Amino acid sequence: MDSLGVMTASRPIAVSCRGVSKAFGSGNSLTMALRGIDLDVYLGQLTMLVGPSGCGKTTLLSVVAGTLDATEGSVRVFDHELSRMSPAEKVLFRGKYVGFVFQQFNLLPAMTAAENAMVPLLIAGWPRRKAHHRSCEVLAQLGMEHRLHNFPRQLSGGQQQRVAIGRALVHEPRLLICDEPTSALDAETGQTVMELLRRAAVQSDRAVIVVTHDSRIFSFSDRTAKLEDGRVVEVQEGAPAEAAEVHA
Repeated sequence: MDSLGVMTASRPIAVSCRGVSKAFGSGNSLTMALRGIDLDVYLGQLTMLVGPSGCGKTTLLSVVAGTLDATEGSVRVFDHELSRMSPAEKVLFRGKYVGFVFQQFNLLPAMTAAENAMVPLLIAGWPRRKAHHRSCEVLAQLGMEHRLHNFPRQLSGGQQQRVAIGRALVHEPRLLICDEPTSALDAETGQTVMELLRRAAVQSDRAVIVVTHDSRIFSFSDRTAKLEDGRVVEVQEGAPAEAAEVHA
């Protein structure tokens, strides 16, 4: 099939980027963050974006999520062309299809773990009681059943990241976007978090994209795209062959 087809190598495509460029500024201050990116992300896989700081990884992640607009090119997510959506449509699209996990957990300090995890459902209009029940279910699946009523300050870093993952998964998004999800964690906790992400999010109808500098978690990658200077310079199945090449 063609480059934007639904199937490649018998695996469905979740995200397809073609000729994607992103510029910031203008004139003498123009900076090209992305330069003609071509990349496919497949359902049922965890795809890692790796490369040195400033190479465009987070910018590409933001363009795929629709929080930044591409300057040129096409971005299709589950066969929806993002450039054809209004800002309001993108918000609704993200609310339905996309979950986010960040390096900084971004939990609300005045809310319990269960209340933090149910925020996306409240935004989507769920009744509070139903949203709370759903968030408790998801957090229990992540091993947080005994911490549902704790506030963020009462949780370890790994526990806070579990709550953040629960918040990302509570509305059952088909695309999970993770920006440096383990870099603030110790090695053992980072491994646990990645195991949770794989188990909870890498399913036949879902895809996960992880931007990372953390060579400790490269082994969790099904497919790895290496970026340099705003370009994809290599895509390979599995983890990077040599961590030293992509570890900043």
